[in-house]
Amino acid sequence: MGKQTLSFTLNGEPIQIEVEPHLTLLQVLRDKLEFTGTKEGCGMGECGACTVLLNGKTVNSCIFPALEVEGKSVTTIEGLTDGQGNLHSIQKAFIEYGAIQCGFCTPGMVLSAKALLDENTKPTEEEIRHGIAGNLCRCTGYLQIIQAIKEASEQ
Repeated sequence: MGKQTLSFTLNGEPIQIEVEPHLTLLQVLRDKLEFTGTKEGCGMGECGACTVLLNGKTVNSCIFPALEVEGKSVTTIEGLTDGQGNLHSIQKAFIEYGAIQCGFCTPGMVLSAKALLDENTKPTEEEIRHGIAGNLCRCTGYLQIIQAIKEASEQ
């Protein structure tokens, strides 16, 4: 089967691209559009490194069919900065609390935190833990990550 045209919004900008129907959203983002902030960890939707926001909700882009984003809005880690390149308050809190460590899980963690805080502006620690449950940190920096999300919720 040949390529298909895919139209969607990426980080606030309209995108139209020809893609093979078998590609995942992760493959389109990284390989076709060169948005490399989204990482592939396990490739099975288990680790959360590939987390992006689809219409404000988290999805594992490594197992999400690219064609399913037709007409929708996708936000990657690159889309969290403002027009002047200033970091989002969640990103700032991750830096301040040392929640970055190796950085591999950071984009997915930050986007999961954003989805959580967009839904619940003052989450409890238990709600934060639940909100990032689909994201694994190789460095086991969960304490700093939880503190950073709590700080971001207070700003």
